[in-house]
Amino acid sequence: MGGLIFVLWQSVWLLLAILGVAALTGVGWAVRKAHLREQAGDRAWRAQNHRMELERSMAAIDAMSWQDFEHYVAELCRRDGCTNVTVTGGSGDLGADVIGALADGRRLVVQVKHYAPHRYVPSGDMQKFVGTAKLEHKADVALFVATCPFGKAARDLAVKHDIIAINRDLFGAWDGGAPLESLLPLNGAGDGPRRKRNTRRNPQADTA
Repeated sequence: MGGLIFVLWQSVWLLLAILGVAALTGVGWAVRKAHLREQAGDRAWRAQNHRMELERSMAAIDAMSWQDFEHYVAELCRRDGCTNVTVTGGSGDLGADVIGALADGRRLVVQVKHYAPHRYVPSGDMQKFVGTAKLEHKADVALFVATCPFGKAARDLAVKHDIIAINRDLFGAWDGGAPLESLLPLNGAGDGPRRKRNTRRNPQADTA
C-alpha cells in the first residue's frame, strides 16, 4: 500500500511539472508574439513618421524661393563631400546654377528648377542644359535637380546625353539623407536609366 501511495504521489508531481512546463511555454510564446507585434507596430510607426517628416520637409522646399532653393541644393552638395561649391544661378549662367567638384574630384555642374509639384520639366529645359553642361561648362557629372517630375521627352534626353535627372522623389530621398553618390545611377525614374520604351505605361504628356 505504501508503495502504491508513493507511486501516485510521484505521478502527481510529474503531472504538475508537465503542466507547469506547458504553462510556461505558453506564456513565453504569448510574450514573444506580443513582443513581435510591438516591434512591427513600432517599425510601422517609424516608417509613417518618416514619411510625414519627408512630406513636411518637401512642403518647406516648395515654400522656398527659387534663389533659396539653389542655395539649398548647394548646401546638400557640400553635405555630401563636394568641394569648391558655388551658386552661379542668374542671368547669363548658361544653365549652370551650382558648380563644384565631387569628393572624387570630378567636376559637377547642376541645373536647378524650382517648379510646382504638379508640373513636369519640359524637353526644352533639358535641351538647353544638354547643350551647355559639358560643352560650355566642361562637366564630368551634369545634374538636373527639379522639385517636380520630368516629362518623358526630357527624361529620354537625360538618358541619351548622360544627364543625371533628380526628380521630386529622388530629391526627397537626397534631402532625407541619401548621399548624392547613391542617387547618380538612378537618373530620374528611381529605378535606373530607361533605354527601352515601356509600352505598358502611359507616358506623361510633356509640357512646353
